[in-house]
Amino acid sequence: MGERIPRAPAGLALAAALVVAVATGCGEPPRLHVEGPVPTPAEQHGPVYVADAMGQPLGRPAHFTLTRHTSLSRLSWRSWGETKAVATGRVGGKWCLPGCGASGFPATVELTGLTQHDRVAYYSRATVRSSGLPAEQAARLREVRLAVPGPWEPAR
Repeated sequence: MGERIPRAPAGLALAAALVVAVATGCGEPPRLHVEGPVPTPAEQHGPVYVADAMGQPLGRPAHFTLTRHTSLSRLSWRSWGETKAVATGRVGGKWCLPGCGASGFPATVELTGLTQHDRVAYYSRATVRSSGLPAEQAARLREVRLAVPGPWEPAR
């Protein structure tokens, strides 16, 4: 018959298995170690728009319809394409006739809530301030939600 192979004692095999387990780190997952500066939000790339009351995208508009009843005109933008766009101009609408005339009240407009979709961004909120506004209208124009199209999806 064949030659007999000597076996190691059971205790020796167990000790060898424990040494291998400890040496390879088995049993405890590695710990996460992070170094470096905190990432900053990605910069906006591509065109920036504001959507008018009908959802039409406009870039740095000189005038546009903010809501069904309020229009902005003679806008001169001090900033655009950043987290906040700021312009001076006029605000008016049917709510101010006949008291404010055809040109409306002097106003400051701030657009915020820049929302990025693919390569295009839209402002999602507007604030209009004017010392001439009636109190009720000033409250309505303090926080106006703007239309923001969703991400573009190809037709199927």
